[in-house]
Amino acid sequence: MDEPDADGGGVVAVGSASAEPGTLDRGWLTVGDLPTGGTERLPVAVANGAADGPTLWLTGGVHGDEATGVAVVQDAVATFGDRLADLAGVVVAVPVVSPAGLRRNARETYYADEDPNRHFPDADAESARPPKLQERIDTRLYAAITGESSDEGNEFSVDAVGTDATADALIDCHTAGVGSEPFAIRDRVLYGDRRNEAEAAALSEDLGRLVEAFGLPVVREYPAAEYVEENLQRSTAGAVLNEAGIPAFTAELGAHSVVDDALLDAGVAGVVGVAVELGLLDEVPESASEPGVGVAPAPVEFPVRRFRGPTTDISGLVRHRVAAGDAFDEGDVLASVVDAAGAERGTVEADRDGYVLGRAEGLAVYEGDAIGSLAVRDAGDLVVPRDGDD
Repeated sequence: MDEPDADGGGVVAVGSASAEPGTLDRGWLTVGDLPTGGTERLPVAVANGAADGPTLWLTGGVHGDEATGVAVVQDAVATFGDRLADLAGVVVAVPVVSPAGLRRNARETYYADEDPNRHFPDADAESARPPKLQERIDTRLYAAITGESSDEGNEFSVDAVGTDATADALIDCHTAGVGSEPFAIRDRVLYGDRRNEAEAAALSEDLGRLVEAFGLPVVREYPAAEYVEENLQRSTAGAVLNEAGIPAFTAELGAHSVVDDALLDAGVAGVVGVAVELGLLDEVPESASEPGVGVAPAPVEFPVRRFRGPTTDISGLVRHRVAAGDAFDEGDVLASVVDAAGAERGTVEADRDGYVLGRAEGLAVYEGDAIGSLAVRDAGDLVVPRDGDD
C-alpha cells in the first residue's frame, strides 16, 4: 500500500467538528436545506491522534433501519477516543448518513423513496435532469471523504466541509437482512477511464488486506456487468473505491432495525483490526476484541460472491429447507413452494455450490422471485474492465 498522507499534526475538521492532535470532537456536517426551515445535518466525530498517520473514515446508517451499523460506528469512535495518545492518524466517523431514513426507521428516505446508497458520484452517470436532494447530499458527503470539490461557490463547497480529512480508507457499516450471516463485501476494482489495469490491481491488493483484517467472512461483489447494472458503483463504498480510487468496503452485520450486541462487538473489533493494518494503532488494545470475535468462519473454503437467488418459477408460499450459514452443493433443494393449504407445488434447487447468507423476507413468492441471498462459488477476476464482465 502506498504511504498514506499524514495529517501534518494539525487540526482536522469536518463540518463543525474540529479536533486538535490528541483530541476528539463531535459536530455536524450540513448537507442541505429543509423546506420548513433549518438544515439537514449529518452527525460527525473526529478522533485526531497524537501522532501523524493515515485517515480512516467510518460511515453507518446510510439505510435508516440498519441499527447495528450505526452502533458499530458510534462504539468504534469511543474506542479510539480512549486511545488518542496511541493513535497515529485520524478516524472520521459519520454514524448516520441518512437521518431522513432513521427518523422513520426505514431503508429509504422520505425525499423520494429511493435507495440513498445509489446516488454517490459516478462520472459516467448520465441524466437530463438536475440532481435531486439525495444525490446532492451524497455528493457533498463524498466531497468531504475524498477532498474533492463539490458545489463550488456556495456554503456546501469542500472548503466548508473538510480540512485535512481526506480518507486513506473507508468502512461502510450496514446490515443485510433478518437472520442473515455477517460478512464483508469485497468489490471488484474496475479499470478503464479512471485507472489502468496495473493501477486497479494495486488498489485491489490494498483493499484485500483491509477486508481480511476486518475478520468477517469475505464475499466478493457481483460480476462487473451486474455491479454496474445495480448501480453499486454509486454506493458509498463503491464510489469511494471505484471513482476516487480509495480502498473502501462494506460490512454487513446481520439483521436490521435492532442492534445485535454480538455483531456489534464483532463490528468494532473489525474496525480496530483495520486500524492496526493501516498503522493507526500498533496493536489491538485490551479494551477491544480480536477481529472475528463471535463469528463463525465461512462453511466453505473456496472463494464466493454474492448472488440473489435462485428464483422460483411458480407462485405460492416458500418453505426454506436450509438456514443461514448452511453450505450446499449444486442440485440441493434449498426451498419448497407450497400452496396456501400446504400442498407442495414445486422445489427450488441450487444451480451452483455455496452457502446461505440469508433468506429472502416474506412468506409469499411470485414467479421470478429470489428465495434468498447466497454466497456462491466464484472464479471471476477481482480486477475487471468496467465495460466488460468477469
